Amino acid sequence: MRIGPLATGGLVAGGPLRAFLVTALLSVLMLPCLRTVGLRVFSMASETYMSGTHSAAFVTCPNEQVAKELARGIVEKKLAACVNIVPQITSVYEWQGKIEEDSEVLLVSYFSLIQNLLSKHPYEVAEVISLPIDQGNPPYLKWLGDTVPE
Repeated sequence: MRIGPLATGGLVAGGPLRAFLVTALLSVLMLPCLRTVGLRVFSMASETYMSGTHSAAFVTCPNEQVAKELARGIVEKKLAACVNIVPQITSVYEWQGKIEEDSEVLLVSYFSLIQNLLSKHPYEVAEVISLPIDQGNPPYLKWLGDTVPE
C-alpha cells in the first residue's frame, strides 16, 4: 500500500493548508461581528460613545405654540434631553394631489419614544424623521444618555 499526501493529511487533501484556509475564511466572516462586540465592550468600559446609540429627530409643527407645547411635554417626561425649536421654515410638499406651501416650525432633538409625540401632534400625517447619531461632542452625548432613559 502506498502512503502519500492524500492518506496522511498532507497539503493536498486538507491538512495544514485546509485548516489555514478555513481559519482565514472564518476570521474574515467574523470580523464585523467581533468589531461590533469589541466596540460595545470598549464603550461600556471607557464610557465613550458608540455610534448609533442615539438618534436625532426632525419634526415639523404648524406653529410655535404647538412646537413649544410638544417640546415642553417631551422634556418633562424625559423623552428628550433637549428640543431645539427652529422658527419660520417653509415647507413645500404634495398633499392629496396638490402642491402645498406652508410656514412651519421645526423641532430638532433626540427622542426616545416617538409614539408619545405622535399622539399629541395635530397633523394627520406628522413629519417625524429619525437619523442615527454617528459622532458628536462626547460630554453632550453622555449627558444625553444620562438624561433620557433607554
